[in-house]
This record gives sequence, C-alpha cells and structure tokens, in this order.
Amino acid sequence: MLNEPIVTKRVELDDSHTLQRYLATGGYEGLKKALSMTREQVREEVTKASLLGRGGAGFPAGRKWSMLRQAPVSYLVVNGDESEPATFKDHLLVERDPHQLIEGTVIAAYALGVTQAFIFIRGEFALGIERLTAACNEAYGHNAVGKNIFGSDFSVDLVIHPGAGAYICGEETSLIESLEGNRGFPRIKPPFFPAVTGLYGEPTVVNNVETMSNLPWIVLNGGDAFAALGQGSSAGTRLFALSGRVKNPGWYELEMSKTTFRDLIYDKNLGGGIIGDKKIKAFIPGGVSAPWFFEEHLDLGLDQDAVAKAGSMLGSGSVVVMDETTCPVRASWRITRFFHRESCGQCTPCREGSGWLEKIMRRIEEGSGRPEDLDLLMDVCDSIAPGVTWPPQQTTICVLGPSIPSSIASAIRHCRDEFLEHITLGHCPYEKDHILTGAAR
Repeated sequence: MLNEPIVTKRVELDDSHTLQRYLATGGYEGLKKALSMTREQVREEVTKASLLGRGGAGFPAGRKWSMLRQAPVSYLVVNGDESEPATFKDHLLVERDPHQLIEGTVIAAYALGVTQAFIFIRGEFALGIERLTAACNEAYGHNAVGKNIFGSDFSVDLVIHPGAGAYICGEETSLIESLEGNRGFPRIKPPFFPAVTGLYGEPTVVNNVETMSNLPWIVLNGGDAFAALGQGSSAGTRLFALSGRVKNPGWYELEMSKTTFRDLIYDKNLGGGIIGDKKIKAFIPGGVSAPWFFEEHLDLGLDQDAVAKAGSMLGSGSVVVMDETTCPVRASWRITRFFHRESCGQCTPCREGSGWLEKIMRRIEEGSGRPEDLDLLMDVCDSIAPGVTWPPQQTTICVLGPSIPSSIASAIRHCRDEFLEHITLGHCPYEKDHILTGAAR
C-alpha cells in the first residue's frame, strides 16, 4: 500500500482548507520552485511523470499540453464539474484542500504561458464553492495569484466559476460553452478541439481537479519520482471513490497498477469487505457510464490499460460494489434514468434512445415487463452504440449517448435469469427481504 499520499496528505486535518495550514505543510513551495524553472522544464517534468488525466478519459496531461498549435495558449480551464453518481473524489479535494488545487492551477498556467485561468465547479458544491472562493482570495493576498507572483515576472488572473448543475458540462466542450454564457451543448470535434478552438475561439487547455492537484508534488519531487509509483502508463497514485455494499465506503488514494480491485474492496484498511460478508455480484470500476465487472475481475490491477483490455474503464475513479442481494434490474434502471434526465437533447440517439430504454426498464421494474423486452432493450442499445461493445461506437457528438447502454448490457448479459425472474414474478425478487440498499436504490 501507499506509504505517503500525494494529494490527500492534508484532508483529514480540521483546518486543511485554510492558508495557514497549507503554508505550514509545505504549501506553495512547488509554485516557488516552478517559477525558478523555465516553462519548458516544468512541462518536461509533467511529461516525465506520465500523469494521466484524472477526469475520465485518461489522456496524458503532458501530451495534451504539447498538442497545441504554434500560437500561445490563451486560456486554462480546470474541470471541477464532477456530476456522475457515486463520484466524489474531486469534491473532496475542492472542499478539503482548495489551496493545493489553486497552486497546481497556477503552476499549469505558468508552464503554458497562460495569464487567464478558470476553475469551473459544480454549482451544487455549496461548501466547496465557499472554501475555494475564500482560498482564492487568500491566494491573491499571499501573492500566489495575481500580478508578479512571488516577485517573478509572471502574472495570472484566476476566476472561480460555478456551473448550473448540468451533468453534460463535465464534457469539456460543453463546459466551454457554459463558460461563454451559452447552454451546455457539446461541440463537434473537429474542428472544436479545445487545444485548437476552445474558449472564445482561442487555444485552451482543459484539465481535471485531481490532475491539477498532483502538480505541486510533481514539481517538488520530480516527474521521475511520480512515474516510479504505479507501473507502465498508469503511473503515480489515484483517488478512488468507493461506495455501495462495502463496510468502509469512502475515498482512497492508492498506487495505480500495484493495487487490485480485490485490495480496494476487501482489504481491512480499505473497503473492509462486503456488508454482512455476503458474496459480491458485480462492481462498476469507473463511474456509472462504465461496463460492469464481476467476481472474475477482482484481481485486475487499478491500471488503465488492463481495465480497458478487460472491457471497461477506470473513468471517473468511482467504484460501486453490488452484492448478491442487489437487484440488477433496479440498479441498471436507476443509472439509465439518470442519463435520460441528463441528456442535453442535441443528438437523436441519446435524446430518444435514452428515453426508450428508461421506459422499458421502468416497465420491467414496475412488474409489467415481458420476456421479449430483453431483446428489445439490446436492440435499442445496438442502435445507440452499434455492436454494444467497449469502447462504444460513436453515434453522437459526445460520449454520453453511446455510454448509456453499458449498465443495461452488462446486467442483461450476466444477470439475464434475474431479469426473467423479475418479469415472471411481476415484482423484484429481493423486495421481500427489504434489502434494496446502497447501489440498488
């Protein structure tokens, strides 16, 4: 297990969100070191670190920074619109260590030569917005943000921008549309790759909260030290949000690759095992848009490539555990209902298909299902994401639509008998035990 955390070393302190505690625990030393280096040197350290984006796509941060046209980057945007059910790692960092996020953002701005940065944060994070705004004001007062930072010739302005609560704004081009004051509709790529045509039509870098929070440590300790943790392309540590039918739900910062899902779920110092020592039925490895995993996948490492090869993704860092008493019909229906509600409505497969899936799933859940509904569900899933494979075939502007079939297809393929039992009985077979809790609710 990890000897010393990187992004969570302060979060259990009562005053971890204050400037005083941040400075007392080495805060802003990474920024001071970065300002003593050239921009190219800072970018090189991030590239050597092999820091994968922690927002879901897992694209290397250093490579994203390098995929820019020759014109200078105009804007840096930090994506804090963490909106997927059961995903709460960025929420933790925003609330408990906002100065670390600000320091990482300023380091990135310096490395990219950006003078205007935005942190886009989910509007429902009331305490997080309050603390991040207060930290931003403290950072300005400490000269960690603003003009001639720490006596250097580098200046940057930082804006905290609350969103309006749309899940789709977690997609970077929708986020940019929202920042511009428009409705959060995804943009067509190409031509609207943010690094080419982003905020206000200018080259823009969009990175995740956890990605930014790693930068102070990387600059202080070097990219090689970060890359020495984990294995292969999955370097460093990563925050995981563990929930569902486990004894110790919560957040865990773990070394990638060398830690397995079995470790995360069953280790007494981590998840602690299944509630009531029941058997595991399934678990979602990377947010509710990811295909489900099952008992045979427990020994997979928390490794982006290994999880992808097995047919899913680490995604948002959310691991949701379902035990033998979890109803797969209700679990997959609730996920589908969320996506249907959060579809922006721009693309027909997502707008219409999600509604059809939700209606059929609700019919089964409420006891009016028919055996032929299972084939109908898979047929609609195939229309949204041809082949119903992972990664999904793209039929919409963003990946929300093709991700919708994941939970339904996983549940039907592995728990078909339970769907048929649900249909035959005309009600949930688990209802009599009153144990529909956790992931099944």
